[in-house]
Amino acid sequence: MRIVIQRSLKSRVLVNQEVVGEIPKGLVLLVCMEEGDGEETLEKAAQKILKLRCFEDPQTSKMSFDLKQSGGEILAISQFTLSWKGKGGNRPGFDLSMKPDLANEMFKKFCSLLGTEVNVETGRFGEYMQVEITNDGPVTFCLDF
Repeated sequence: MRIVIQRSLKSRVLVNQEVVGEIPKGLVLLVCMEEGDGEETLEKAAQKILKLRCFEDPQTSKMSFDLKQSGGEILAISQFTLSWKGKGGNRPGFDLSMKPDLANEMFKKFCSLLGTEVNVETGRFGEYMQVEITNDGPVTFCLDF
């Protein structure tokens, strides 16, 4: 499982020019389910993201607050193209990505785990989407599980 995390001031996702998910501030997650990911992977990733202290404490100007402490939300987008590591050739390949039906099921479970703590908005799995992210900082992390 690979996730690109961006701290966001506001973000939204559109399908066919319709807004299907939107957050005022929080984290945008570009999520790639990979072959071999299981329930344990989902739980580990969800806990890491929920506890990630990447929001600024106004008193110290340091990243000390987690998502819940900051009052933020999550916009999660399924992103199978993250499975390509770019090591061989110039044409991306996605052999490491989980098969779509299982990936969709796992993505929903992952969002449900996150949703026990904070509001989670999503795009539409398998659809062509436009993702608008106002990155705050910019602060961006790439985590592999």
